[in-house]
Amino acid sequence: MARDLLIRRLRVLARRHFWDGACVLLFAAALAGGTGPLLSGAGKFADSLVPGIAAQASDEPAKVYGPAGAGVARLPMYEFAAASPYSPQVLFPVKSHIFPDWLTHIVHRAAPPPVRDPVIAICIDDLGEDLAGTDRAMALPKEVALSFLPYAEATSFLAQEAEAKGHIVLAHVPMEALSQTDPGPMALKVGAPDIAQKIAWNIARVPGLSGINNHEGSRFTGDDASLAPVMRALAARHLFFFDSRTGPQSRAVGMAEGLGVMSAGRDIFLDDVVSEEAVRQQLDALAATAKRQGAAIAIGHPHDATLKVLAEWLVQNHGVELVTLSEAMKRKSQPVAVASR
Repeated sequence: MARDLLIRRLRVLARRHFWDGACVLLFAAALAGGTGPLLSGAGKFADSLVPGIAAQASDEPAKVYGPAGAGVARLPMYEFAAASPYSPQVLFPVKSHIFPDWLTHIVHRAAPPPVRDPVIAICIDDLGEDLAGTDRAMALPKEVALSFLPYAEATSFLAQEAEAKGHIVLAHVPMEALSQTDPGPMALKVGAPDIAQKIAWNIARVPGLSGINNHEGSRFTGDDASLAPVMRALAARHLFFFDSRTGPQSRAVGMAEGLGVMSAGRDIFLDDVVSEEAVRQQLDALAATAKRQGAAIAIGHPHDATLKVLAEWLVQNHGVELVTLSEAMKRKSQPVAVASR
């Protein structure tokens, strides 16, 4: 009787504490029937509670055999683990992980900008009318861009010759100024209904061009509505807009970028004062600007003083690299760290 009472109490405890109770039951069974059944049955008892090694290594249901020998499907390890808080925890394989968008954005934004040597570009415009000056400009290094007045009679064949020599060619398109200065024939004027037709004419007059820049245009480049048809025409032809920045309120670069046109503005005028000393000082200012901001662009004209000093200055080492106008425009639109030279 005492033994039966003890077993009943142990069963109550087993229901409350599964694992502890299992051990107690085994101990009680050992007391009641000797150690032989305990040792022979312990393995089967443990195997019925914890899946075998093969079942742990596979997601496929394993087979165990009950007392009657009937096949019984065993749950995969992760299902068994969910069924009991005392089951061993399964570590699932680590899968590849993609950064969330917000984290990727932060990582890329935090990356330091590339370190590059400072570069300069130079554009000589007002070409086409002064034949001697145009010839001297074409003798400059091929990285120097050449911009031709569309209405000049000789522009067509001169532009083709410049392109053949490796220069980037532009149309120097006349546009309305704030002053009463006449920019020339077929000039683009603010609010005019024929802007699209006139820009098409100016572009067609300069064969082999890669883009345009404005001749005068201090008023025109400050008007968004007037600039829009110009930028659409350039976008359709994959041409860039180089802003001569003849006025302080130019909207050209912003309008160009908004319509998918590559654009950048001029940094230095080389010959507002036409003298060799003044041009030399402006070239030095161009180099200093490039070293400060990574890239700088200058505009000059086919004056004797400008072309003479420029030819001499470009063969000297000023700690900057002369690149094409399009390359400098790209650099100006990209953040870079400037290498000291």
